[in-house]
Amino acid sequence: MTALRDASSSSGQVWDDLVGQHRVVEALRAAATGHGMNHAWLFTGPPGSGRSNAAVAFAAALQCERGSEPGAGPGCGECHECHTVLAGSHADVTMVRTEKLSIGVDEVRELVRRAALAPVGRRWQVLIVEDADRLTDQACNALLKAIEEPTARTVWMLCAPTVEDVLPTIRSRCRLVTLTTPTTEDVAAFLVRRDGVAESLASYAARASQGHIGRARALARDESTRNRRREVVSYPAKLTTLGACMTAAANLAEVTKEEADLVTGELDARERADLDTSYGVEARGRRPREYGPALAALERDQKRRATRRHRDVVDRGLMDLVSVYRDAIALATGAPGPLVNEEIRQDVEQVARTSTPELNLQRIAAIFAAREQMLEFNVPVALALESMMVALKVPDRVRGGAH
Repeated sequence: MTALRDASSSSGQVWDDLVGQHRVVEALRAAATGHGMNHAWLFTGPPGSGRSNAAVAFAAALQCERGSEPGAGPGCGECHECHTVLAGSHADVTMVRTEKLSIGVDEVRELVRRAALAPVGRRWQVLIVEDADRLTDQACNALLKAIEEPTARTVWMLCAPTVEDVLPTIRSRCRLVTLTTPTTEDVAAFLVRRDGVAESLASYAARASQGHIGRARALARDESTRNRRREVVSYPAKLTTLGACMTAAANLAEVTKEEADLVTGELDARERADLDTSYGVEARGRRPREYGPALAALERDQKRRATRRHRDVVDRGLMDLVSVYRDAIALATGAPGPLVNEEIRQDVEQVARTSTPELNLQRIAAIFAAREQMLEFNVPVALALESMMVALKVPDRVRGGAH
């Protein structure tokens, strides 16, 4: 299981990182004390809203040693149980998250087997599936049976973007917890309080992330992440020729691939080293017969993970592009409030001046179409981006009129 917090955050209640989710926290606190408790939960909300963080915080509250103490409340964040849940080392809390395109039936069957065991401690056996929307059909069927016939001290927690991403037969047996996109002000305040980020940088990161907590933290902490975003949001004002569109598509594909490879490359190397060690390749100086199939299986999994990681990074870039066109629509229609991309207001004004709100809505639709092609229909990233960039090009007649 992956830790909810960094090591630098070792005190405070487990709910502290759930930004702008006051109603959710109240409901989960009440359930942890026995009011409205259920054996299966479905956490939904847009990307970055904190679905899995909420599930882990709830798991910590359910295991909390001090939950029944007066004035403490469940999820104190200070007891041994809370610490181990947040650190991902609690014996009775298991989280499944996948770096692949889907979660298979074998992984779910292992979870189901674990769910049937009595908890090691005195409280609950908690199983968290972070990407429930990525369950295969067979995996869903295996999970459904376990949720239909729960053991007395087992709690299932599923996380997905929307209720529609989970089979009706599964979601009908779960208590729904809906998280919302936190406000820019809430995210900025969190960055200042939690990470000590300067207010101006926190404000930029909160706006640029559009309420995505993880993205906001990355933008606030890492200059290279900020630079990559600045490059992406500069594209709309430059798409004046077919050549510029092809260049922008190639650059976006290359930049996102490099960012994805930074993460997957290090992980791939560690996994290969662990495999070599487990089969004694280095010690023996030769490869046992069983090593070849194991290596082939590992490389297949790594390839799937790399594909998903690249598409996830591209997806963030597409949402950054959408933010520019939404800003242009806001300017053209006189909508109140600051722009998401206030730092490039001149570029946004140029996009608004050389287009219409209707055209920019069509461009946003083209971006979402490219997103669907990549994520749902496995269209190669480079091909989808080329087609999209051409659809975003400034029309010659409009550009000529602007001159």
